[in-house]
Amino acid sequence: MKYIFWMVFLGFSLSSCQFFETEKISSETFYEQEKAQIDWKDIDRYPTFPGCASHTEKEDQKHCFESTVREHLNRSIQHRNLETTQELNDTIWVRFEISKEGKLVLSEAIEMDSLTNVSLPFLSQWIAESMDSLPNPVPAYKRGIPVRSHFSIPLVLATAD
Repeated sequence: MKYIFWMVFLGFSLSSCQFFETEKISSETFYEQEKAQIDWKDIDRYPTFPGCASHTEKEDQKHCFESTVREHLNRSIQHRNLETTQELNDTIWVRFEISKEGKLVLSEAIEMDSLTNVSLPFLSQWIAESMDSLPNPVPAYKRGIPVRSHFSIPLVLATAD
């Protein structure tokens, strides 16, 4: 009886080793699986200016960053005391990117109505100068790595008679 017990125990022991083996996958397969799970359009931490460093939630970071840029542009434009002979009501889109080094770069031309462009021909230049005067932010991060990020900020330009 004792021998039967040991034989059965030995049989179970040898056959159960397969349950303890781990499946080995190649580093390329692991990389491909990880890459498929990453949402490349989303970032973990938005770019930050010094005044926004205390925000920890993603939405708060985004709001603080965008409002800082928008307020800076509005102050800069209001400082110019713009005058026009026509009533204007336009939304100007300022598109820019923050490099992974934290450098702010305007993308393409500033999008505005042709009437606004004719009425205020130097507006694009003033916006570019204003963007250049912003301090360089800390770049956005994705999985702990600084990444390039793109933004579009609307500026509403409305004049009254």
